[in-house]
Amino acid sequence: MEVVQLTANLYFFRFPTGHVYLWRDPDGLTLVDSGIPGSGLAIAEGIRSIGEEPSAVRRLVLTHGHLDHVGGAADIATWGAVEVIAHRADAPAIRGEAVMPEPDLTDFERPIYTEVNDALAGTPPIPVRVDREVDHGDVLDIGEGAVVHAVPGHTAGSIALYLPDWKVLFTGDIAVRDPRSRDPEAPVFPGLFNVDRAAALESFRRLAALDVEVACFGHGEPVTADAGHRMRAVTTRLG
Repeated sequence: MEVVQLTANLYFFRFPTGHVYLWRDPDGLTLVDSGIPGSGLAIAEGIRSIGEEPSAVRRLVLTHGHLDHVGGAADIATWGAVEVIAHRADAPAIRGEAVMPEPDLTDFERPIYTEVNDALAGTPPIPVRVDREVDHGDVLDIGEGAVVHAVPGHTAGSIALYLPDWKVLFTGDIAVRDPRSRDPEAPVFPGLFNVDRAAALESFRRLAALDVEVACFGHGEPVTADAGHRMRAVTTRLG
């Protein structure tokens, strides 16, 4: 795992699968997503590498309930006064009370999905409490006000987090880049493995309409300049 500072307040924790982001406010830290199971130790080490302590984490925002985004959440939730936040539709699965629905795969996606699942075999999800269930339009006390955008399609309870004062967007898996490439010009595209492809594309279009400079994805390198323009360019090709 590598730690990359993207802006004065924003850090990228680069994992092989399922990236994690950290936002630093004067009153504490916010993590966005938590990687696969077992990622908690690496995240804690990453936090210490920037001169903070894991006990400074005040919020953990889970963009959706898939294993590669919630896997480290149970560990992080024990670090102190950590508020775990997720959309109400995915919260039951995150708590271990339900099972995440399988995606509606295209022929193109099916072998990739099998490869991803094989890589995660033997790492079952660890249930974690959800302290706050959110929905579209809720505002969180992060970065002078972070707006929750409900972006269904990848899962029913997928969310994006938008910090308008900073023009920073955390997309979850509604938008991605090629996870194998660190090319700063690698294209942005709508995420794969969706339960509802039409809804996912509409969610992507809505995120692309935001005024965004920095976009942070669950898979693939973040875009650190003119991200909204790049996303809007994709929507023109989608029709």
